[in-house]
Amino acid sequence: MAHIQFTLNGETRQADVPEGMTLLAFLRKECGLTAAKDACSPSGQCGACAVIVDGDKKTSCAFPASKIDGRSVQTLEGFSDREKQAFGQAFAEHAAVQCGFCIPGMVVCGKHLVDKNPKPTQEDIRRSLSGHLCRCTGYVKIALAIETAAAVLRGEPDHPRCAKTDPSGQVGTGLPRYQGVEMALGQHRYIDDLTAPGMLYGALVLSPHPRARVLEVDILRADQQPGVCAVLTAKDVPGKRYQGLIYPDWPVFVAVGEETRYAGDVIAAVAAETYEQAVHAAQCVSVSYEVLPPLASPEEALADGAPLVHPENGHTTNLLSTSKIARGNVAQGEAESAYIVEETFRTQFIEHAFLEPESCLAVPAGTTDLDGTTADRLHVYSQGQGVYEDLRQIASVLALPEHQLRVTLVATGGAFGGKEDLSIQAQTALLAQLTGRPVKITLTRAESIRIHPKRHPLTMHYRVGCTQEGRLTFVKARMVGDKGAYASVGTKVIERACGHATGAYNVPHIDVEGLAVYTHNPPCGAMRGFGANQANFAMESLLDMLAERVGLDAWDIRYQNALETGSVFCSGQTLRAVGLQKTLLAVKPQYLEAKAQGLAVGLACGIKNVGIGNGMADVGRAVLIVKPDGTVVISNGYTEMGQGLYTVLIQIAATVTGLPVSLFSATVDTEDQVPSGMTTASRATVCAGRAVEIAAHKLKAALSTASLSDLSGQRFLGEFIFDKTSQLGADVQDPITHLSFGYATQLCILDAEGRLQRMVAAHDVGRALNPLLLEGQLEGSVYMGLGYALTEELLVKNCEIQNPTLRGVGLLRADALSQIEVILIEEPEPEGPFGAKGVGEIGLVPTAPAVANALYRFDGIRRFSLPMRDSPAARPLRPAQKAKR
Repeated sequence: MAHIQFTLNGETRQADVPEGMTLLAFLRKECGLTAAKDACSPSGQCGACAVIVDGDKKTSCAFPASKIDGRSVQTLEGFSDREKQAFGQAFAEHAAVQCGFCIPGMVVCGKHLVDKNPKPTQEDIRRSLSGHLCRCTGYVKIALAIETAAAVLRGEPDHPRCAKTDPSGQVGTGLPRYQGVEMALGQHRYIDDLTAPGMLYGALVLSPHPRARVLEVDILRADQQPGVCAVLTAKDVPGKRYQGLIYPDWPVFVAVGEETRYAGDVIAAVAAETYEQAVHAAQCVSVSYEVLPPLASPEEALADGAPLVHPENGHTTNLLSTSKIARGNVAQGEAESAYIVEETFRTQFIEHAFLEPESCLAVPAGTTDLDGTTADRLHVYSQGQGVYEDLRQIASVLALPEHQLRVTLVATGGAFGGKEDLSIQAQTALLAQLTGRPVKITLTRAESIRIHPKRHPLTMHYRVGCTQEGRLTFVKARMVGDKGAYASVGTKVIERACGHATGAYNVPHIDVEGLAVYTHNPPCGAMRGFGANQANFAMESLLDMLAERVGLDAWDIRYQNALETGSVFCSGQTLRAVGLQKTLLAVKPQYLEAKAQGLAVGLACGIKNVGIGNGMADVGRAVLIVKPDGTVVISNGYTEMGQGLYTVLIQIAATVTGLPVSLFSATVDTEDQVPSGMTTASRATVCAGRAVEIAAHKLKAALSTASLSDLSGQRFLGEFIFDKTSQLGADVQDPITHLSFGYATQLCILDAEGRLQRMVAAHDVGRALNPLLLEGQLEGSVYMGLGYALTEELLVKNCEIQNPTLRGVGLLRADALSQIEVILIEEPEPEGPFGAKGVGEIGLVPTAPAVANALYRFDGIRRFSLPMRDSPAARPLRPAQKAKR
């Protein structure tokens, strides 16, 4: 222990700190200050934990607490009211807050910069943000917010305000993000910021081996460690150990006698009085393994005699699923073709890199809940992408009827598909149930990267033809996806890749097949784009190759082949409300201007389904609950994870009812009984929005004869169900495979040295419910797509992750690109609320091929694998940490 004296937010303090404790841990655990967030501790790579020490910005997760002896520390909580107001309002009005987890660190960075440079330029701001990561926003609006806050603090309150902000909140206006000010100032609490009375801390024991038979799990020494209250293994699970969103193949604990399937399987879980005691006890669990050779690729897994990854459910092969589409006659298409191109494309493992690591808190029945009441049932606080799925699976693990369990969403700090599967919710709930005390488990960044599913790497062999005039004639594609250790939603991802194999174009003859294959690599599941972006990289590259063979301009070949209203999509669905050609027209002036300047430009179009479809129903449910104080709570079943769902639901309700937006709040809680499934496939805004629209009309009707106070306690339910879809490849006439689709064209412009200069993204959004939030979401999507194209890769060798850090996976920083122009096209979707389509998935579908096509224009090199790390566009960007392949 070290005795220190210091000043904290202007107050003289003294304390004893353990050797090795970081300043971040000290501030959060000993001082109760939670604005600084733990996203990557102790590596200091993301800036979410930024504080100011003696006037200098420090990443507190990498700064020893003992070093503040005799020094002054300022956290966001200690900013002046004037500073808080300036930064909070600026970040909210510029839509610079999405999931919000990284933003308090950005605000600290902004203050530190403004203190030293009261009138910073955009370049100054971006340079100062280079030590910070945001996975949601694309940094554009963060830089604008800091510029605005600086102006306000200089005494220029009207410069430069965001003209797109509209506090009235009607549909189509830029209502600032719900709770955006609180998130910016670190006042919004995420799960790891929460503490229940008498709470224990949990830690996990993970398998270090991708494939090994568990021979023995000895918990005796761990159980005897100070502060330990429980050590659980597979034998302590009262219900079903194997869970999953579609296939129940993922055990919450691997049992003695079973094989591990990846280096992230949970062997045991510990609960102790302190986090440090839990971690130490977990290290004391002794596990004996028989290490076995893993299957490192789909080719190995499909070879004759390969061991089965999943023999437990009667599997006789490592092939999880096969998806097929056959339409027209490919042989005829080949015969009609004047030009044919053929190539193999490969994409990589990608880490979601949401800034908030997985965390869960469970409060057992009979103990004091977070609101001070006594919990009447086991209450789980989750950050998952579907609390009703959490409810189903946790209840199954615990062998409880679902009504004896409650799951509340704590708005999550980013997800992008990576928080669909159960991660630690079941283990946390089981520890709480068996100890009779609240338990919280929060993963470290390294654990998070090991545990949750990744973006599928795909190998895609394409053969595509066109006529002498450039009309597409056929597409033949074969895809193989590395499923990794568990199914997750991999069947559906490969299904989507196949269903989007022809891109955003009319193709009369189609033959597509996709395989999802189990290996011992990290599991692969949902991630923004969900298979469509992998297929689009191939199709858009080949289209440029055909254009060159024909002698057509890249814009012209796209426009003449573009899907239109009434076109038949790859999946067989006849499309409606298609704004694709409008997106092409929207980028044409910038495209022609850049070409005239002699710059290298790349185009790519995109299409992406809205709703899961393919034979599965898309369901939206919501209830408007009138409270005694005259406010209205909107409860729906989908997750707010930074996309602004709560905000647009409030706008819909306010627009329909005519009530002011200030009367509405939003929540997600299974207590309200509005099950809606997983927040995936861009469907939350569409399905929940329609449900809220329906419920709001009921409330409006009631208000015609009564006041809000008269309606206190009443619930107005809205339900939207779209169950008209058929399975991919089903032999039905006029199939409907999805609820609707989004469309886009993106343009990449390189400078004279081949570096990223500008991106233009034109997206058909149906109806822009909140243009300001939409812009921010699409800017973030483009940034994520640029990382996918140029720098990001989760390196996996012999089934083990080689670069388990935020710096190592190659995320782009704020200084990578500043010019992103978003153009919103509105082609209303009949099924959507006020005509809206989802944009969460489509945002990065065209990005990588647009960059690849621009690079070809620059240096004449065709690139068929991602990431394009050795390209001119990638060289000036901050490189990933070198990791041995």
